[in-house]
Amino acid sequence: MTINSTTPATENNSTEILWDSYGIPHIFAQNNPDLFYAFGWAQMQSHGNLLLRLYGQARGRGAEYWGEDYLERDRWIHTMGVPDRAPDWYAAQTPVFRTYLDAFAEGINAYAAQQGDCLDEAVKVVLPVTGVDILAHLQQVLNFTFVVNPQEVRERLTNPEETPGSNAWAIAPRRSQSGHTLLLINPHLPWSDLYHWYEAQLNAPGINASGVALVGIPVLSMAFNDEIGWAHTVNTHKGWDLYELTLKEQGYQFDGEVRNFDIQEKILSVKQEDGSQVNVPLEVKQSIHGPIVEESEGKAIALRVVGLDAPGALEEWWTMATATDLAGFEAALKPLQIPMFTVIYGDRQGHILHLYNGQVPVRSGGTFEEGWEILPGDTSATLWTQIHPYQDLPRLLDPPTGWLQNANDPPWSTTFPRAIAPSDYPSYIAPSELSFRAQRSVRMITEREKMTVDRLIEYKHSTRMELADRILDDLIDAARESDSDLAHQAAELFSRWDRHANSESQGAVLFALWVGEMELSELFATPWNPDQPLSTPTGLADRDWAVEVLEAVAQEMSDRLGRLDIPWGEVFRFRLDELDLPANGGYSFLGLFRNIWFEEAEDGRFAAVGGDSYIAAVEFGDSVQAKAVLSYGNSSQPDSPHRTDQFTLFANQQLRPVWRLRSDILNHLEYQVNL
Repeated sequence: MTINSTTPATENNSTEILWDSYGIPHIFAQNNPDLFYAFGWAQMQSHGNLLLRLYGQARGRGAEYWGEDYLERDRWIHTMGVPDRAPDWYAAQTPVFRTYLDAFAEGINAYAAQQGDCLDEAVKVVLPVTGVDILAHLQQVLNFTFVVNPQEVRERLTNPEETPGSNAWAIAPRRSQSGHTLLLINPHLPWSDLYHWYEAQLNAPGINASGVALVGIPVLSMAFNDEIGWAHTVNTHKGWDLYELTLKEQGYQFDGEVRNFDIQEKILSVKQEDGSQVNVPLEVKQSIHGPIVEESEGKAIALRVVGLDAPGALEEWWTMATATDLAGFEAALKPLQIPMFTVIYGDRQGHILHLYNGQVPVRSGGTFEEGWEILPGDTSATLWTQIHPYQDLPRLLDPPTGWLQNANDPPWSTTFPRAIAPSDYPSYIAPSELSFRAQRSVRMITEREKMTVDRLIEYKHSTRMELADRILDDLIDAARESDSDLAHQAAELFSRWDRHANSESQGAVLFALWVGEMELSELFATPWNPDQPLSTPTGLADRDWAVEVLEAVAQEMSDRLGRLDIPWGEVFRFRLDELDLPANGGYSFLGLFRNIWFEEAEDGRFAAVGGDSYIAAVEFGDSVQAKAVLSYGNSSQPDSPHRTDQFTLFANQQLRPVWRLRSDILNHLEYQVNL
């Protein structure tokens, strides 16, 4: 291996990693194994500490390596059977793709051997890694974080306020000013841990794709090449169920018989402060439904999760990235190895596609909303054993409207007028209601007959609160009718507010804090109506209560912050390492397309912790053109300049060019690595 930071790169027979000025690796390899090897090497260069820590957790050995803070995660991983299933998944890979996984692992190990001084000593205990570790991590990410995670189980089917999500648009040539297909890729995830995106270009015979992978994943999961591209959003997908079992004797009742549990006795090791290990026993019980996650008073709760017999998600993503037309792309999708995620697709030929992708259980009936109840586990009547095939899933190709969108809404609203009828599908497959963010998405995309890339980027960063447009006029009128001077001040402030959450917006803070104290399900005079999906819900149901809460929030805000008209960006901040910038955008429940999640900081302000992460705007012209930004930068390693070098762009709602041509990459070359 050689590293050269000054000599321009030249084409040769070695594998090259050309690192551009934003720390994005452009890998040029002569064959696929070398490409995967280099991608593993590159991920270690940018995220070595994080990657090894994630693999250690996927083994269920986090507590053994790093102490008691990881014990609960280890229990979850072992109870879900990840370490036992990973070797089976590895054996089930096609022989060719298994060599790619091995090459990715070899690249990780080679980097550690060559550049070990760049890694924390604490994470080196995970080395060496293998292809089995990659597949354990895949399960950790897909099946046991995205499909279902411990928090969802603990909360007994109560959805968190902000969950992983995304925006995605595809604009057909007839709706594009340039006559070219446009694609917006915009995932919303936490800015930490296994949700961390990594941007790269992968170039070898048969592939030239740019996009992002989650750290530790050896393929791009949202990407574009010269011909096609796709985005994912977290769909309204229910790929898990809880079953209540009635315990009897040493087992549980099922179809009039007593079945025994399959029981494994495991020992988890926990590292102590003095370096010694303490053993902690773990009993893992399996029923026909799945593992037992809770047990008390003659009852047990079992968890059933889709996709545990589908080990091919990585190869499916890889095949999607190598597709050159719609037929090849759909052929990659049809095995349904990726357990969830809506697909929004566009290509140079002018096709656009929406697919409600995923492994959807074939259920005995009921609605999507009813599906969140704990099911009786004493009968096979409630136990699903099959998933719907590809042809059963909601799909829309080239709608007459010329556009598709998804903002984590059901498939029925992917375009308007609606082209997918809910009545054509089982009522349990997806809900019907349209969120304010999704309504905002549709409203913007239909504002103009023709879309440009610049307009798409502008709309992507929209901070207008759709919720404010539905209730603010009522709230202002009600506040003006009040006898309270504070309510009058709030009404006057709201009447001047632009209804945006830009950094300088005055009134947005008070409105957001007021909404946070209201019960959204009881807020509206007119509830959501499927016959008026883009104009409901609307109006205030209880004006007196709304003003009473407004007065209380205004008083607290005045006491705490000193003023009601404080700009949004003084309270809500973008903070990363030494950077502390005024934020724009905000919570999805406010109807913001610029979706940012905040947590209260020690100084009483609110710091962004997730939401918009990777944003890419792609145009499929004679040559593909793209602009993008990765909010937190393309490295998490200490002292890397690429931890924060895109953060100001992100805060300023700007995208940078995506360099794909070798000449452009060389003009912006930071250094190169030859492997």
